[in-house]
Amino acid sequence: MTRTYAVAALLAATCLGLAVTGSAGPVPDRLERFRALVSERLSPAQILDVQAAEEAYREAYALLDEEIVESLGSGGVFASTAFLQDRLDAFSDAWGGAAVRIVRLGQLTVGVFQLEEPASVTSVRVYGKLREEAALLSVLEREGRPTLYPLPGGPGGVVQFLVAWDGTPPGRGGRPLRLDVARQRADGVHVVWSTADVYPDGLIARNYAVRGAEVRVRYELRYPGWVPGCEGQTEQEDAYRFTPATGTYTRLSQRQFDAWHRDMHAAAARLFAALEAQDRRTVAALVPDARVRERLPARLTPEPVCDATAGARSEQVLVAATDGQGSPWTVTFQRGEGARWRVVGASPVIP
Repeated sequence: MTRTYAVAALLAATCLGLAVTGSAGPVPDRLERFRALVSERLSPAQILDVQAAEEAYREAYALLDEEIVESLGSGGVFASTAFLQDRLDAFSDAWGGAAVRIVRLGQLTVGVFQLEEPASVTSVRVYGKLREEAALLSVLEREGRPTLYPLPGGPGGVVQFLVAWDGTPPGRGGRPLRLDVARQRADGVHVVWSTADVYPDGLIARNYAVRGAEVRVRYELRYPGWVPGCEGQTEQEDAYRFTPATGTYTRLSQRQFDAWHRDMHAAAARLFAALEAQDRRTVAALVPDARVRERLPARLTPEPVCDATAGARSEQVLVAATDGQGSPWTVTFQRGEGARWRVVGASPVIP
């Protein structure tokens, strides 16, 4: 169905609606009510009232739900994705920058909505039949910009899809990411697999890719010495394959990038702990040069700043620390045989 034909059908339906309601006086259509809601209750000043803004957003979604359910209930051209997308594009224009996408998956119609930028007011809404009537069946709401990826159907042809929720980057580096697999059950859909369970501490992704049944996610690792926004820190990439029968992903492989950084900071953590515990044997193992050991203060505490590296392959790393009196120090680690890290220099920072 062409976009022009869908718009013509919309105009015909609008005229018919006006004819039916003409005797009772003009009734603002849903789009006009939506425009009024945006202009009267969602201005930049008004959305500072969090409670009032949340109420207005709920009403906005309710109007969108009504529009979709009514069209699906009318059937025919009105229930087509082309017609629905045309109609919802008008709502998007009225909002001013909203992103709305309609997808048909089997007997379900899925709407992907983003009403604000950054993506703070987003949802994936699933529509279908409930006791033979068109209805809103399920709502998935998360923080982040949603992207929908259809998946192979499960046993009996149940609908399955993947939703990627891209969060707002906190600064340099990656961005929060959550992947959910939603699966049709009874009269709705339910999340049956999520990275929120696989990575309970959260997932800060450098990037990700969905190709057919496989997903690859490269993400930041958190470990002692890791500092937000610094380059050259250890990252990991996990590859997953989707299993249609279970509706879940299984990890196929895992590899690390710049693993030396985590290893180096593991050695640094051992040094700082050994100094505090007065463990001379461990200090001697990590600082083989007696002259360097003599210069070390009795205590060192790592500072949360980016490391400085030297050498083509980062053979030397300068780590910032402070002594027991709060004075800044630089500790130089060098990679030796067997990728072992040893301290080859330590000195206070002269202002």
